[in-house]
Amino acid sequence: MAATRTLGRLTKALLAPALALGATVGLASAPAHAAIWSSCDQWGNTSLNGYTLYNNIWGSGAGAQCVWANSGTNWGVWADHPNTGGIKSYPNAKKVVNKPITSLTSLTSTYNVTVPSSGAYNTSYDIWDTDYDYEIMLWVNHNGAVGPLGTPQGSVTLGGHTWNVYKGNNGANEVFSFLRTSDSSSGTVNLLPILKWIKDTKGWMGNETIGDVQFGYEITSSAGGLDFRTNNLTVSSS
Repeated sequence: MAATRTLGRLTKALLAPALALGATVGLASAPAHAAIWSSCDQWGNTSLNGYTLYNNIWGSGAGAQCVWANSGTNWGVWADHPNTGGIKSYPNAKKVVNKPITSLTSLTSTYNVTVPSSGAYNTSYDIWDTDYDYEIMLWVNHNGAVGPLGTPQGSVTLGGHTWNVYKGNNGANEVFSFLRTSDSSSGTVNLLPILKWIKDTKGWMGNETIGDVQFGYEITSSAGGLDFRTNNLTVSSS
């Protein structure tokens, strides 16, 4: 489980071994997209329509990966990571919230994705407080040999979905993982009840200020080159 998936969390990136030169070769194999922005750089990023897009290749032993975007809410990734263990990347789109939980009246998101039937990955939200002490992951689908950090905490129905919950610590922050009990390629998630359940019902964190709401693909392997497409994504708060 990664402690760092954005440029704002450089500690993990500094500790991780440097990517092999193979991560920058073979990029011509990436499929072409009629995109307004693309990047094959390890930390390639841009801001579009209020969202920040990151290529975010942070794990060791990674291969080639390119991110492209038609907008902040319509984007995708082509990745060719070897069939080895360990998370290689978390390409994502980020929306900044910067509000304490008790100041939020709503926090919702919609997603629509097209993901491959092979490879090892999860499609997930990654929600952080501003101090990066707490990480809340919501897996809406996953494939292959991947699993959450921590120990099982039972199941709960929140935000319009039923989740299997895990609680753990990666040495840098607490991690609460919610795995949807069945895979989904599209839907709406009411995020605020999940945060309130963690805070009020379980007492696992206090009135944290929610900073980043990220959505993307935590990729372990995608040998031969696979496409991950975010057909539409919205994150709204008030």
